[in-house]
Amino acid sequence: MDAVAGLLNGPRAQGAFLLRSSMTAPWSLRIQDEAPLTLVAIVEGDAWVLPARGRPVELHAGDVAILRGPDPYTFADDPGTPPQAVIHPGQRCTTPDGEPLTDLGTLGVRTWGNNPDGATVLVTGTYQELSEICRPLLDSLAPLVVLESQVWRTPLVALLAEEIVKDEPGQAAVLDRLLDLLLIAALRTWFARPEAEAPAWYQAHSDRVVGLALRLLQDDPAHPWTVAELAGAANISRAALARRFTDLVGVPPMAYLAAWRLALAADLLREPDATVGAVAKRVGYGSSFALSAAFKRVRGVSPREHRARVAAAPAPVVATNPWRRLPA
Repeated sequence: MDAVAGLLNGPRAQGAFLLRSSMTAPWSLRIQDEAPLTLVAIVEGDAWVLPARGRPVELHAGDVAILRGPDPYTFADDPGTPPQAVIHPGQRCTTPDGEPLTDLGTLGVRTWGNNPDGATVLVTGTYQELSEICRPLLDSLAPLVVLESQVWRTPLVALLAEEIVKDEPGQAAVLDRLLDLLLIAALRTWFARPEAEAPAWYQAHSDRVVGLALRLLQDDPAHPWTVAELAGAANISRAALARRFTDLVGVPPMAYLAAWRLALAADLLREPDATVGAVAKRVGYGSSFALSAAFKRVRGVSPREHRARVAAAPAPVVATNPWRRLPA
């Protein structure tokens, strides 16, 4: 399991906020919800995205924008249109003056906007939390990444737009998985571009020797790996593997494995029924004490403290959310 696949494991898009927006000009939405990651697909029409830093970018039907929080941003029909609504943490929505919003409202299943037949239709998926094993990859993203439809063909935008308005059993799970698939497809496409400046360890996956070693470590972190065993699998000397791995990834194989194990443990500890001992076994530590010692040394808190912090994190505020009537 690599860092991109990590988006489909642990805390992923389960219960992600998904919304279809149907808008007629003039319109402008200021997003300051502090979400760690948001994906916006343009289904119909055109729109502008105005990041907190950088120039405005015009988007067209089929384009996908990935926005990395917590910086605010604006979506509008034109860069000069003043915001009509502000989206706060917990998806609470107000006017720019902080008053209850009345000009925009629900238009159907998971649909919101100022016109049910708006010229511009957006589908927005917001991740409320991120997997620890994918965080280094996402942290390498620019605050705004745009994939244009001319250079990136995918049926997933149309499929997500079709499914988001359905109200059927299990629909939330279907939408979560579609959002994950669209994000992963977008990330793979983006990081294949030279201008993406993908992290060294991500690029190392394409190396015949180091890529194999990375996959072995990621797929089976509980195995008691040694450099010698990895070198044997790659049909290369131990010294050559260690040197090549460190050159391409930036850290030695065993240091990478230790970091991977602790990131995976941090994700697994979010599962309510997982014990520290069970997690330790799954990620390659001989005992709960060994995991606890390594976890606290690297992350500054014990596994139990980490779990308590995650459990104590505030839930999204929906009491004053004008979208609260939308089906989950």
